[in-house]
Amino acid sequence: MTHKSMDRAYKIADELIKDTLREKAPDQFEELEGIAEADILVVRGVHDHIQRVLRLADTRFTLVTPVALNSAELRPDQVMFVNCGAKFDEKGLRKIGSFVNEGGFLFTTDWALRDVLEAAFPGYVEYNGASTADEVVRVEIHRKDDPFLATLIGPNDDPQWWLEGSSYPIRILKPEQVDVIISSKELGRRYGEPAVFITFEVGEGRIYHMISHFYLQRTETRTARHRSSSDEYLKEKKISAAMMAKYKGMGSTEASLSEVESAYWSSSALRQVMQKKKEQMRGWREEQERDPGPGKDS
Repeated sequence: MTHKSMDRAYKIADELIKDTLREKAPDQFEELEGIAEADILVVRGVHDHIQRVLRLADTRFTLVTPVALNSAELRPDQVMFVNCGAKFDEKGLRKIGSFVNEGGFLFTTDWALRDVLEAAFPGYVEYNGASTADEVVRVEIHRKDDPFLATLIGPNDDPQWWLEGSSYPIRILKPEQVDVIISSKELGRRYGEPAVFITFEVGEGRIYHMISHFYLQRTETRTARHRSSSDEYLKEKKISAAMMAKYKGMGSTEASLSEVESAYWSSSALRQVMQKKKEQMRGWREEQERDPGPGKDS
């Protein structure tokens, strides 16, 4: 699979997410479309490229290096994405810790499990010491009762997850506090830990972490369904015949169902994190309006 074919899959997947939200959850659609450049901070890494997915989705963001993060102005209403391979000094790790404790959302991938989470937030999760092969595993989606995910999940969805060679399996140390959003029985059987995408609260903020990379570089066509054109996936998602022309113009007939489905799920994870941050900020504003504090009009 080439970058060109995966970029095409991400553009189709993101357009599908937008069309679905526009129809089924217009308020959430408008909220996500209103994200400003300063709302999302992306820290450069070596092995992952979350910024590439954001650009393909026409989502604005601010890109910084790990060193530049030390002098960056952080706010509790931001989401910070840390690419795999980013290295931080002690000052940077302390700054990330304060950012989350004060309400910020942190999204990390793969080796950041050890480089960031174990270092700045010890005791929640850790690397189990195994290293994966370069392979693709079938995954299971949990929390289907989540209103945002329920809007996007379809009955036929059968997503797969690409594991980069030497990905870090996630050992959960506090299962009562760490919520597993996506898991894989195949991953658990092969490497001892089934967690693919997890989240937990720290202070006023929240952390999200996923194994392997956010920008997926390959999938597998295990079944006849996966081998079919992504036009079939669009039909599963109830895209009208009138709208199919738009997707065909984006290359949907040439893209495989497995490519677009995998891109759809990684992009849905990104959108869920941004939506959860918006929900949190709404809750804070409503609480302040109910209790403006001493010296303020109630």
